[in-house]
This record gives sequence, structure tokens and C-alpha cells, in this order.
Amino acid sequence: MSADEATTTKEASAPPPAPAAESTPPANGTPAPAAKADAGDASPMSNPYAKEAAPSAEVFVAEGAKKRKKKPVEIAIRLTKVTKRFGAKTAVDGVSLKVKAGSVYGLIGPNGAGKTTTFSMMAGFLQPTEGVLEVLGYSPMQVDELRSRIGVLPQDALLPGTDKVGEFLVHMAQLQDVPPDACEEAARAVLSEVDGRDWWGVKCSSLSHGMAKRVQLAQALIGDPEVVLLDEPTAGLDPRVAYEVRQLIKSRKGRCTLIVSSHNLAELEEICDGAAILDRGRLVASGSMNELTASSEEIRIKLSPGPAPIPLVRDLPMVKRVEWDEERRELVVYFERGQGVDAEQVIGAVLWVLLQNQARISAVSKGRGLEQRVMELTD
Repeated sequence: MSADEATTTKEASAPPPAPAAESTPPANGTPAPAAKADAGDASPMSNPYAKEAAPSAEVFVAEGAKKRKKKPVEIAIRLTKVTKRFGAKTAVDGVSLKVKAGSVYGLIGPNGAGKTTTFSMMAGFLQPTEGVLEVLGYSPMQVDELRSRIGVLPQDALLPGTDKVGEFLVHMAQLQDVPPDACEEAARAVLSEVDGRDWWGVKCSSLSHGMAKRVQLAQALIGDPEVVLLDEPTAGLDPRVAYEVRQLIKSRKGRCTLIVSSHNLAELEEICDGAAILDRGRLVASGSMNELTASSEEIRIKLSPGPAPIPLVRDLPMVKRVEWDEERRELVVYFERGQGVDAEQVIGAVLWVLLQNQARISAVSKGRGLEQRVMELTD
């Protein structure tokens, strides 16, 4: 990423009022974020970077000096029949899911699906009305046990406009219990990771949108947290910067657990190991990306005008079922994985039959794609 991006943005506005009494500071030591709520979610929350709302860094450093026993976990995040209501409105309705430690996991759904509310409960900004939610074996409300172990990037958070980037990140390192003599080193390292090493002395109010987004990402990663929650991490970024942010997320896979809430389905299909699809507050599907897209159970082949030897494809021993859409010129081949049969083997066999019979192939894909799957499951 270049450091000479446009550097004109509005001076960050004053933080909105503190969140409702139900909200509590998240486990990473910062107050609740200015996240844009889904239509079925809570009202917007306050700026997470407003220093005046945060307990002093000295308090967190002193607390961090106390040794906290870390539970080794296989499941980083677990929701069991979690429900969140705002008065008569049910934003999240009995959601149960598990996120494996070290994976990248997507939260998917249309506006009003409950993604932001679910994200906020994982971060400890909101408490469930019913059910149990655990992060690294603890309730997100157990701040002392989880402090420094969770990093959060809210979608619409504002950076403190009067701070320089370096000052801001050092402050965030203090809140993440980084030892005082290592805060600057940690801040410089994570700023370098997002390709912003030249911004150390730049005021946050002078950052372009893309630069500010990367500084916010840096604060979520500082202190090497075990769980990182990212809400729309590439929203509003130009294609090149968005690509590099995706590569950064991929590079963290295995080092920590990343939860990514996004409307960009192609992006989630590329970077996520698994995902949950929400609709009107309910979980309509969850699983690995292969399971959600059926990429291990079907292949799709588009043919150009010309021969289409469908009966010969049906006769292949590994093929379970074949569908042919004449109008779209699309061949869908279903198979049962296992016993040495996988998508690649089926693709090879089907293409051999088609090519031997002069069929003209224009595209081949595994599964139906995440976008199509989401369209099928949501209204």
C-alpha cells in the first residue's frame, strides 16, 4: 500500500452519548463502538476510541500485571440458544453456533438480519437476553479474564482527530496490557503490518478513509489478541487496498480466530473457513464454506452453443444426478463424496466426456457459490 493516499477527511466529530446501561466495556478494554446497527439491531453505540470514556491506561496495565490463567480451547466462540430483544423487537432469536479456534469465520445476512447485534454480543458491548455466549471459555462480560485477548474493529468507529497515529496506537497498546516499555514497539510493528509505517506522526483527522481503516485494523490487531472481531473491514476501500486487507486477514489465519461480518459475499467466500447465515434474527445455515456452497457435492459447467451429451455424463459411475438448464446452457452434476471421489475427480471425468463429444466448455465451478446460497436462504 502506498503512503501517499489522499489525506483529507473531516475532523472526527465529538463522540455520541454513552451507550445504554445494558452495554458494558468490551474485553479489550475499549468502550462500546459507534457501529451502524442493522435494521433489527440496537441504536448506534458510542465512539470506541474516545479516551475520555476509557478507564486510565494505568489501571489496565496494573491489572494486566496480574497473571491470568488462559484456558486452552478448541472452540473459540460458542453461542447456545442466544436471544437478544430490544423491547418488543427480537433482533437475535435462539442462535446456536460454534467457531473453531484459529479459523476465519463469516457472519452473513441482509440488513436487519441481526449481524451487528450478534457481533456486539461477542465483543461484550451487549448482553444476551437469553442463552449462553462464550468467548475463549468465558462470558464476554468477564472483562478481567478476557482483557488483551480480544481485538475489535467496529464498522463506523471514529479515530480521535487530535491524536497523532502513533499516540493513538500507543494508548491502545496500553489498554491491551502491553508492557509499558514495549508499547511503542508493538504500535510500530502493527502499523508496519498494515503498511502505515510512515503515518506515525500524522494526525488521525488528516487520514484518508483507506488510511483510517487500516489504522483501525492495526488497533484491533495490537497486542496479538487470540480473537479478532472485524465488522465490514473492507467497506469503502478501493479494490487494491481491499485486496491487501484480505491478504492480511489470511496471514493471521491460525494465529488467532477472526470473525468477519460483511456484505461482500465474494470476499467472505475467499477468506473464510466457515460462516453463519442469519435472516431476521435466526440462524438459517452454518458450517464450513464447502458445506455452505456444496462445492464438495456438485459441479457446474457452462456450455457454449453446440453438442451437449448429457446422457453420457449421466452414465458416469460417480455421478449421482444431472440437471440441464437449456436456456442458461448450464450443466449441474451432483455426486457423493467419499471412497476416493472428490470434486476434482468428477470434474476431470465429466470434462473428458464433454470434450470427447465436441462440447464447447465456457466455465467450470465447484458448488453454487456463496452468493447464490445466501439468496436461496434469505428473503
